[in-house]
Amino acid sequence: MRGVNREFFPLARMTWPGPDGGLPARPVLGQRLFRSWILLFGLLPIDYDDLTLVEFEPGRRFLERSVMFSQKEWVHERVVTPTATGCQLTDSVRFTPRLRPLGPLNLVLFRLAFRWRHRNLRRLFSRGR
Repeated sequence: MRGVNREFFPLARMTWPGPDGGLPARPVLGQRLFRSWILLFGLLPIDYDDLTLVEFEPGRRFLERSVMFSQKEWVHERVVTPTATGCQLTDSVRFTPRLRPLGPLNLVLFRLAFRWRHRNLRRLFSRGR
């Protein structure tokens, strides 16, 4: 979860229970792990995510299928693929908004959020490129 917050910084922060900021080494798949509040600029609650992993390969891949306040369904898959010069990170997202007319706005916001996250990841992990 600390990594997620580095990706979102300074636009947003996600909360988690406990002091260590990590997911369990072997999360129970298909069961809600915890409720994470999404805080705009780290302060203002704007949504929550009932974080549920359905597939998990540490260091390589996860598939999250969760419920959010704003989304009936949130499906996020992240795959990290090694390359000759580092890795390729691919995020795929599907969502079903609770308020259908907000779908296009959600799409724009989520695209911007993931662009921001990927930009931060490149900045954090690029080796002088």
